[in-house]
Amino acid sequence: MNESPVVLLTGAGGGMGRAIAARFATGGWRVSATDLDDGLLSALSHEVTLAATTPADLRHPAACHGVFAETMARCGRLDALVNAAGVWREGPVETFSEADFDLLMDVNLKAAFFMCAATIPALRATRGCIVNLSSDAGRQGNIGAAAYCASKGALTNFTRALALDLAPDGVRVNTVSPADTDTPMLDFQAERYGGGDPAGYKAALLAKYPQGKAARFVRPEEVAEVVYFLCQPAAAAITGADYAIDFGYSAGR
Repeated sequence: MNESPVVLLTGAGGGMGRAIAARFATGGWRVSATDLDDGLLSALSHEVTLAATTPADLRHPAACHGVFAETMARCGRLDALVNAAGVWREGPVETFSEADFDLLMDVNLKAAFFMCAATIPALRATRGCIVNLSSDAGRQGNIGAAAYCASKGALTNFTRALALDLAPDGVRVNTVSPADTDTPMLDFQAERYGGGDPAGYKAALLAKYPQGKAARFVRPEEVAEVVYFLCQPAAAAITGADYAIDFGYSAGR
């Protein structure tokens, strides 16, 4: 029987998810991957050895429980849950659509909530851990992104509360909060909201960082390294924490 640890990773087909999957696989973990896009999961399986792949729409609690059940059927245990699924929408509150609001809350918050609900019993058994991917937008308000900030702020505070709930069971719960990261989602933002000038949109994002002309976007591999660390025995004293990966952007806010 394979007793190597198992991580269940949501949003595995995205830029952040791919980097996280690769880091855990390199570390000897078995990776159970889920994503809405079956094509992205298939592509990931050619890059990383996966223990299970389960396409699912995690906006529905039943789907969350189904992904967990498939993980247990294929792997027999669970040591970590990493909620990396996320979407971006922006715009002023007065014109923001209900559909976009619901999408943000369903993917960024509800899916993570019910993935935690589905996996907690198994994580109690292994004294495992949960890492939720939040955002610098969960640490402070960002102009033009009130709904996104609401979804990520709620996720960050949910994580803190859950960490307190699960501490007596030895289950640790933390968030990692990156700033703008060089992923396909950032490209989507720039194309959709850049007013025809995606390069200018990205330049405006970089202008807010304290590094000035040396500013750059966070790399997915940098985020993956922190996520991986938080799932290791060396992080046994860390729970209820929010790790900022934002070049100091949120330090003075």
